[in-house]
Amino acid sequence: MKTAEHIETLDEEGRLLADAAETAGTSAKVPTCPSWAVRDLLRHVGMVHRWATAFVAEGRTSYHPDDGLPDLDGAELITWFREGHGRLVGTLAGARPDVECWTFLPAPSPLAFWARRQAHETTVHRVDAESALAGTPGVIPAEFAVDGIEELLLGFHARGRSKVRSDTPRLLRVQATDAGRSWTVRISQEPPVTQRDGAGEADCELSGPAARLYLSLWNRLPFPSLTGDASLAALWRERSGVTWS
Repeated sequence: MKTAEHIETLDEEGRLLADAAETAGTSAKVPTCPSWAVRDLLRHVGMVHRWATAFVAEGRTSYHPDDGLPDLDGAELITWFREGHGRLVGTLAGARPDVECWTFLPAPSPLAFWARRQAHETTVHRVDAESALAGTPGVIPAEFAVDGIEELLLGFHARGRSKVRSDTPRLLRVQATDAGRSWTVRISQEPPVTQRDGAGEADCELSGPAARLYLSLWNRLPFPSLTGDASLAALWRERSGVTWS
């Protein structure tokens, strides 16, 4: 996907997140993040948006910690979230294509990285906000879902920080049935290695529509279809969480 498409998605998803949060109320529980209420979700995503904005707007070329969570709630918190989201979208849309700043996953450019990362950050948390309404999550286009699966498997879980490990080498297959895309994840005592293919035998296969797999791999929904060794899917559930700290 192009950077401009990621920025457009970020813009739309942030608005949907804020709308869902406003409808649910900041005290509503978030079923997809059981320890959170909507206020926790807004504080977290709003903090991340401001943290990301600073790298691009200020050209920060080394890591800087975030500014912490605000002591806000209710309408004031929702307004704070909308302001930070709008500032992030504007910063990315107005940034030079060759802007130099710190990133933490491979990407064609720093701007491409931040646009993609924040589009997916906001989309997953939009689904969290909608879960507080006890309804069906809004649509996620298959192309965007495939892009998010790739970021997760080839980005986050290619890093040494990934806890998806196994003493015995194992193969996990991920098959997006509506997109004609598949990935083979080699899990061992080292960080997972993912290839874009669906060839050969796998110990476990997770298959289904790309959007459903995307949310399942982010541990927001059950896996749509599982064949083979269910313990490998359980290992993913237990160890694949990406945490802020």
